[in-house]
Amino acid sequence: MALIKMSDSEAAKESWFWSWFRWSRSSYSMLRAAEKKILSSLRTAYRGWYVDIGPVIGPTGDRVWTVSLNEEAKISDDSLDGSPPKTRVPIVLLHGLGSGSALWVLNFDALAATRPVYAVDMLGFGRSSRPTFSSDAMEAEQQMVRSVEEWRREMQLDSMILLGHSMGGFIAASYAIKYPKRIKHLILADPWGFPEKPADLHLKTAVPLWVRAIAFVVQPLNPLWAVRFAGPFGQWLIQKTRPDIISKFSHVVPGEENVISQYIFQCNVQNPTGESAFHAMMSGFGWAKNPMAPRMDNLHKDVPVTLVYGSRSWVDNTAGEEIRKRRAGSYVNVQVITGAGHHVYADKSEIFNRHVLEACEYSDPSSPSILAKIRSRASLSNLSKSIGERSSKSNLRAEMETGEEEEDDEDGGIRMKKTADSPDKS
Repeated sequence: MALIKMSDSEAAKESWFWSWFRWSRSSYSMLRAAEKKILSSLRTAYRGWYVDIGPVIGPTGDRVWTVSLNEEAKISDDSLDGSPPKTRVPIVLLHGLGSGSALWVLNFDALAATRPVYAVDMLGFGRSSRPTFSSDAMEAEQQMVRSVEEWRREMQLDSMILLGHSMGGFIAASYAIKYPKRIKHLILADPWGFPEKPADLHLKTAVPLWVRAIAFVVQPLNPLWAVRFAGPFGQWLIQKTRPDIISKFSHVVPGEENVISQYIFQCNVQNPTGESAFHAMMSGFGWAKNPMAPRMDNLHKDVPVTLVYGSRSWVDNTAGEEIRKRRAGSYVNVQVITGAGHHVYADKSEIFNRHVLEACEYSDPSSPSILAKIRSRASLSNLSKSIGERSSKSNLRAEMETGEEEEDDEDGGIRMKKTADSPDKS
């Protein structure tokens, strides 16, 4: 009997130990709930659902979590030939490392005012499937590119404006090089992995010996391993180590100051396959094994490129000017937003949205121009208020103004539907 009790005790200890690190269904539920809270601040109707893209990487089938807004946006063009209005070119958003589609919340309303918007959780991240990527840098990169292409095929998008932040910018550029006919405009927001790693980096940077020793020890580990190692304290760790990220979104959902840290934690506490792919592609955190800037020579000359950097970011923005010089004769627009850091889309969201809207307008040459309004700062302020400036009013008030309510799908998707009556308060 004593032996049985001892085994039970050891089993309990083992279960507790592994449950400290292990992904659970409760974490998935919390990720879904956190995303829903963040997106509740939107004034534009949205829907979220899984797009099945088949066995692109995984042996059975991969699913990409997708959030969309204003899918049926048309160009209000009074054509003389009586032809029906054309659908505006959609914009597709690819997030950065350790992120997910909900962190575009400060951009959704503004971008969706003029065209369809699609944001995806890239494979290996967020609510999407977590297949095992190759450990080879180029193959892992191409697997991500193929997943984006299969998603596009399933969505039946003939062409798109592709916007990627950080690692998402790296993948977006690689996709544009391989599938240039599908890209109306490539927008890179503080993209990671573009400049080549300096050969004499160790001579230029005075790094203490103890820091180099720690870096050497943790080099084999994924970049966000500490968040998972912290177990239940991972969310607290994010709050304490990255309060800057939390503060960027503090006004999004009044009374829910912890929802962003909860979302980021839940995005990164499960099986980190996308993070492992990033680890395979990187050469030191700030550089890629296959840097993108020299490869931009292979991008078709007719693909317009806009690069938006933050002046306070750790990303080297000289790559933008290098690309401009390399692509002489092609459209390359480089913008550096003063006071913005690496998360340029959130630090100065209104200015960032203006640059993106200008790039999008460039891709709709037949549409009536709103560029004059966008370029005017005064008009931009009014435009932002009318198309989705963050409101301090409750979500119920926002739903009443738009006449929408939400319902959950069987697979955890969220669909916003028009209603004639007041929204259901339950």
